[in-house]
Amino acid sequence: MMDPAEVEFIAEKQMVEIVPNFNFDRVYLISGEIGPFRAGLPVKVPIWMAINLRQRQKCRILVPDWMDVEKLEQAKEDESASRYFTKMPSEHYMAEAQLILSACGEDVPRADEIRTALKDLWDMRMSKLRSSVDTFIKTGGTHARLDHLTLMEMNSVRPLLPHALDQLHRLSTVRFVFSPLVNSSSCFDMHISILYYCFWC
Repeated sequence: MMDPAEVEFIAEKQMVEIVPNFNFDRVYLISGEIGPFRAGLPVKVPIWMAINLRQRQKCRILVPDWMDVEKLEQAKEDESASRYFTKMPSEHYMAEAQLILSACGEDVPRADEIRTALKDLWDMRMSKLRSSVDTFIKTGGTHARLDHLTLMEMNSVRPLLPHALDQLHRLSTVRFVFSPLVNSSSCFDMHISILYYCFWC
């Protein structure tokens, strides 16, 4: 299980284009070569480097193509129309957008609309994820496959889902042991309802 800071750390390794205002030779990192940097010419760098240079007024960050209001609205429509999770434009779309908008939101056209569209898309996918988990728990499933979930989305349910399933297994075992003696069906169903409420609230 990772906390949000670790998810953000992974997202910072994604590449983004910048336009530097300085000249510099190649930079050799563990992940590979970056540069060379030529004033006025776009170059791809990791997000963490782009943010650092932007904070020092050394570059201008070019917003990724998918951070466009129309494209995000289309992604929302596709997500709403599908019963399954659709593929996001970036594996770390939410973390990337938050990092870039925090670093240079004033330079991003229609930044507030982008934030709203991203929040709507996130809420839509989280609602779908809750519904999927609800069905999974209530049907007594043992495994499930969910395609196109991002790391941040998976991490949002990871802390509690294993614990919830473990508790359901224990309740099911107790029900099986005592079923010849008492009718524990209503009690078992009540425990499931309580557990499900605690999971999401």
